[in-house]
Amino acid sequence: MWIVKLLTEPSAIQAVIVLSAVCALGLSLAKFRFRGVSLGITFVFFAGILAGALGLKLDPQMVAYAESFGLILFVYTLGLQVGPGFVTTFKHGGTWLNILSLTVVIIGTIMAVGIALMGWLPFADLMGVLCGATTNTPALGAAQQTLKQLGQPSAVAALSCAVTYPIGMVGVIIVLVIMRGWLQRHDHGEENDHSEEAYITAYCVRNPALFGQDIHEVVHHSDHAKFVVSRIWREGKVILPNATTVLQEGDRLLIITLKSQVNTLTTLFGEHEEQDWNKDNIDWNAIDAHLISRHVLITRPSINGKRLRDLNLRLLHGVTVSRVKRTDLQLLATPDLMLRMGDRVTVVGNEEGIEKVVTLLGNEVKSLEEPNMVTIFLGIVLGLLLGSVPIHFGLSYPISLGLAGGPIIMGIIIGAYGPRLHMVAYTTQSANLMLRSLGLSMYLACLGLDAGGDFLATVMQPAALKWIGFAALLTALPMAIVAVIAVVYRRKSFATTAGMLCGAMANPIALGYVNDTVEGDQASLAYAAVYPLAMFLRVIIAQIIVMLWFG
Repeated sequence: MWIVKLLTEPSAIQAVIVLSAVCALGLSLAKFRFRGVSLGITFVFFAGILAGALGLKLDPQMVAYAESFGLILFVYTLGLQVGPGFVTTFKHGGTWLNILSLTVVIIGTIMAVGIALMGWLPFADLMGVLCGATTNTPALGAAQQTLKQLGQPSAVAALSCAVTYPIGMVGVIIVLVIMRGWLQRHDHGEENDHSEEAYITAYCVRNPALFGQDIHEVVHHSDHAKFVVSRIWREGKVILPNATTVLQEGDRLLIITLKSQVNTLTTLFGEHEEQDWNKDNIDWNAIDAHLISRHVLITRPSINGKRLRDLNLRLLHGVTVSRVKRTDLQLLATPDLMLRMGDRVTVVGNEEGIEKVVTLLGNEVKSLEEPNMVTIFLGIVLGLLLGSVPIHFGLSYPISLGLAGGPIIMGIIIGAYGPRLHMVAYTTQSANLMLRSLGLSMYLACLGLDAGGDFLATVMQPAALKWIGFAALLTALPMAIVAVIAVVYRRKSFATTAGMLCGAMANPIALGYVNDTVEGDQASLAYAAVYPLAMFLRVIIAQIIVMLWFG
């Protein structure tokens, strides 16, 4: 029948039908939960293995294209999403996150070398097991190429990697599920403070040194403390301040600053009020009858990449910007803050001035609903070019960032710094999530189909059982050790720790599971902060230890 021929004979249409069916089945199973736990999008991989085990054969070129494009689309859009918060994450805790992730890499490498020295597995087999346990196919490619150059058999490394790859993917999730309860009980929630987020508080001017000084002079002599004076209450009246407003004894100031600088500003102004101004239910318009507080969305492309001081809103329109919300972060509205599409600006002023600011900034939600596809495709091109650049480290041949490393780094760069070049890097969360899910589903479906054909037969071999056992050990032990260090000794939250571990293990599937079960972007930010360096070092280490072993 024509339907049998269509589904069994390799062609472009057959590949699209089979991959779509595998993704649909896997994503349907992803809704299944056992005691509140689900493997999520990982079910697509198992659906692919099932299809491969049933004997479905696809055009190899179509599978290779879909697998590569899916991975590229996933990692690039992930980088684009976390890019705006990546620099902040790297500056505040990112260094330690990378140290922790490198600890995962080092422990796993030492364990693998120890297993080889004890003679428990042939070294070529072990390289495939290590790459499978850490779900790092670029490292496998580098190891295979080095083995071939040294005249050593390399096919067995690919086979052992294929068998242990599912262990690496699912093992990370299983470790997180098993340790989650313990880790959350010891979760100090350090990241909830968000050291770069805007913090609203109030002070009373009691420092005689400030009496008669204007706000510009106070800011200039404040030991580099960052703060914005949003309102001044004086003798029962409210004042919308500017740089020339003179402070008087007893003035009550509503200040937007960083939480880390509360004590510094207490010393500066003299008295800190204890009232909590950061609650979500505060009616700001009821506090000041003749002032209006409003959130305005930046949707006008001409504003993208401009600094707040360039708009001169206070002088031109009598409006003060108190803070800027970007994704999940509340940023301090300093004059040097660079604005970007999608930022939600909180402005304070009279109704006429605010209406002019609304017109200037755009505030048209519909204009943000359509993603900027030029930035997406251009970024993918630049990411692939970056990933293909040969890098020399004194080895016998150059290495590169590859299909995964180049696009995620380019996505981070464009997401973080694109507005400086007036590139509109903003995509809605729903659009970004859809692109990420599409890319990851295609990637997993292709991996499953590749592994499914010989998977069951290979798993039943005695050697394969040893591969699986050592892969489970190489996956679980480094993660468990570093998870305890991160949460107990470095006081990292569960979300950040889980994201860091997923990045260290180069496991986007596990990240998908974490994002499904933990709110916010902390896990994705931690993943993006450590993934490029961890992945790149695994590629280098794979080549170096092969050369040292057989050299």
